[in-house]
Amino acid sequence: MENSPRQSLLPSFLYSPSSSSFFTNSKTLSAAAPETTNVLPSSNKSFLVPAPNEPGKIEMYSPQFYAACTFGGILSCGLTHMAVTPLDLVKCNMQIDPAKYKSISSGFGVLLKEQGARGFFRGWVPTLLGYSAQGACKFGFYEFFKKYYSDLAGAENAAKYKTLIYLAGSASAEVIADVALCPFEAVKVRVQTQPGFARGLSDGLPKFVRSEGPLGLYKGLVPLWGRQIPYTMMKFASFETIVELIYKHAVPKPKNECSKPMQLGISFAGGYIAGVFCAIVSHPADNLVSFLNNAKGATVGDVSISRLYCLLDHFFLFLSIFLNVLKSLIHHLTPLFVSDKKLFPQAVQKMGVVGLFTRGLPLRIVMIGTLTGAQWGIYDAFKVFVGLPTTGGVAPAAPADSEVAKV
Repeated sequence: MENSPRQSLLPSFLYSPSSSSFFTNSKTLSAAAPETTNVLPSSNKSFLVPAPNEPGKIEMYSPQFYAACTFGGILSCGLTHMAVTPLDLVKCNMQIDPAKYKSISSGFGVLLKEQGARGFFRGWVPTLLGYSAQGACKFGFYEFFKKYYSDLAGAENAAKYKTLIYLAGSASAEVIADVALCPFEAVKVRVQTQPGFARGLSDGLPKFVRSEGPLGLYKGLVPLWGRQIPYTMMKFASFETIVELIYKHAVPKPKNECSKPMQLGISFAGGYIAGVFCAIVSHPADNLVSFLNNAKGATVGDVSISRLYCLLDHFFLFLSIFLNVLKSLIHHLTPLFVSDKKLFPQAVQKMGVVGLFTRGLPLRIVMIGTLTGAQWGIYDAFKVFVGLPTTGGVAPAAPADSEVAKV
């Protein structure tokens, strides 16, 4: 018994058979570690037996786990959003002044001619700080709320209604994340769409507060929620589902047998596909955010909260009937807005209903698809770096009764 490997005492599904090096390394470790002949307690009714503790590894759902996820979110969102600042700059200006910024290529040309190459990264500081704060709250609180709601539902219901857990956890996290993002987003849009307003955050923030007041920094919070909550619900729920489907149907071996580079590649692919859905579902509210933060004195009332909530209600349905809902939404809302011009909210009247859904959309699909794929790649790469598993994938199946009996 003493000469046999320790792993032979436990069923194989509790350990990753990803490579034979694990067993080779275990022999080296066993020389330094004292031998143990502890018998598993009979009172443990769970078939999951904890693996031996590994020094330096982070325990799942511990304070260190949530801190790691929070820091991973900072890197994931802050760095990626800063990297696509030129695309975001063109997108915002296309939304605000489509006559001047007619297309992606012409938009870059106008910016290069008027502001030079340095103009492509105007507003990068509020972008970096704002989305770093948002990423910290988004990923950190998502992991927290996902665990919290799963515990409330119980193991059986959490597995049965896992998509609802993803949706509820991501929505709860985004509500908090947007409060952190909103002031930076307001300054960013003003700096990017009004040349001469300010050079960046250091002079733009005081100037914005003097002009709009402290509460003016949060005047775009409701439409920001309207943009980001559907976006984040789609981002997390679709990513978790897509990655699970990839491992289940497209990869010929279990996740724990895939190499780490392959797992990270799947994370990027799943994130990119999820990002395309995210861009479409959140685009109308993105147009409203750009309009509000660009127009001095504009308020949330100018975009009609009741209509915004109506849009959000349809956005949630988008999760299951994507293209059909979008088509019917435009069809049914058009008579509402054109029946009486007095009812036109200022933003919708200026953009038109079709423009609300389509203005700047192709560029945003490219930007958000790449952005979301990179975010999941960076986030999971950091989790792997600190010894945590990548996000998503097929959960291990419960063992047969005969296998448990052997333990």
